Amino acid sequence: MPSQILPFSYLPPPKSPPLAKQAMYKPLIYDDYPSTTTTTVKPLLSRASTFNASALATNCGGGLTAWYHNKRRRSNSDNNCLSALPDRTNGTDGGDNGQQTIAQEVTHAAAETFLLTRLCLKLLSYLGVGYRWITRFMALGCYAFLLMPGFIQVGYYYFFSPYVRRSIVYGAQPRNRFDLYLPKNSNGPKPVVAFVTGGAWIIGYKAWGSLLGQQLSERDIIVACIDYRNFPQGSISDMVKDASCGISYICNHIAEYGGDPNRIYLMGQSAGAHIAACTLVDQVVKESGEGDSVSWSSSQINAYFGLSGGYNLLSLVDHFHSRGLYRSIFLSIMEGEESLSQFSPELVVQNPNLKHIIARLPPIILFHGTADYSIPSDASKSFAETLQRLGGKAEVILYEGKTHTDLFLQDPMRGGVDEMFEDIVSVVLGGDSEVVGKSVDRRRLVPEFMLKLAHWVSPF
Repeated sequence: MPSQILPFSYLPPPKSPPLAKQAMYKPLIYDDYPSTTTTTVKPLLSRASTFNASALATNCGGGLTAWYHNKRRRSNSDNNCLSALPDRTNGTDGGDNGQQTIAQEVTHAAAETFLLTRLCLKLLSYLGVGYRWITRFMALGCYAFLLMPGFIQVGYYYFFSPYVRRSIVYGAQPRNRFDLYLPKNSNGPKPVVAFVTGGAWIIGYKAWGSLLGQQLSERDIIVACIDYRNFPQGSISDMVKDASCGISYICNHIAEYGGDPNRIYLMGQSAGAHIAACTLVDQVVKESGEGDSVSWSSSQINAYFGLSGGYNLLSLVDHFHSRGLYRSIFLSIMEGEESLSQFSPELVVQNPNLKHIIARLPPIILFHGTADYSIPSDASKSFAETLQRLGGKAEVILYEGKTHTDLFLQDPMRGGVDEMFEDIVSVVLGGDSEVVGKSVDRRRLVPEFMLKLAHWVSPF
């Protein structure tokens, strides 16, 4: 049962109890500062929403525009991702239907295994071996063991379902591939969700989105799970370039797989939510004349879904350090402390020199659990408040008592009606009231007692 809806105060009186003690239930919607102390509840955003181009200029440093100019000059050769693609008819991307031969898949798997082994050894040299990492590794092992019945079933679907197209090449860089989850019903063009997986910028992999892909494809939605270079194979700018290249390919070629190019949604989870948000903001900066030519447009994105993401790195670096993602490693991933603001979407949109980009952003819908300790839910609330204050369309939906992995793993494996999943479907299929109102009870993948234990031992 969803929790009751309670009003939320933007600026509580000095003697009010702290936010952590206030009851925050789903959904919480953030609006522009009202004349009273409470906000009103709005429905989920539709593409028909109009944008308010007026914004409050908030000065957070004037160096971002210059950084964007320099960044474009350094990456000019990467802007047109389509020109870097291999010939789609020569078999390098699996042929015309995007499927690879067994020999190609075995060769690719062997190459990736060798690469991952080498990168893991390099990563260990950064992390070192300490008590905190040993305990987290043990907790991760217990967590994976408890969810193993679900992982086996999802893995079987991933490798053997005829409706999954694996490792479609979208660019020329390592790991420039994505997986495609197709609905069984092929009648008419389908809406598309381009999904960027999480993994702390270190262990992200396209297969992590297979459970989401299976869920949404069962509701006649195509899902494209985009892979990208992780650290130390690449840094944050490489991840953003890869994500942009993958989105470009999807926008320009999804019709060949039965997708509707006019109904594309962008989604990211955890670190993937941060990367996807950076990519989207980076794109609107390019389109506003601050960069070079583009191969896709932000207008092709109907909405952005951010799940358990962080959007202001300056406010999160100390939190990540306390959680085991040490400052030295994190700064290496983000290309130095001076780059933290440049890869913080919440700060970039506040640059007075870029305030005109707000009108180009699609509706932003952020999902977060109130018991998320990996990335606190305040990260999504703050980003939504900032966008609202600047005139953008944004809302945040909080799920009471949900952790970083509950929304993405445990809840879908629980079966029945998935609350967050239905919220996503209601936006993507909002024009079809019959489909939206027809919730699907999915079968349980893991016994309840194992899910509760996984919730308790989760290192995330």
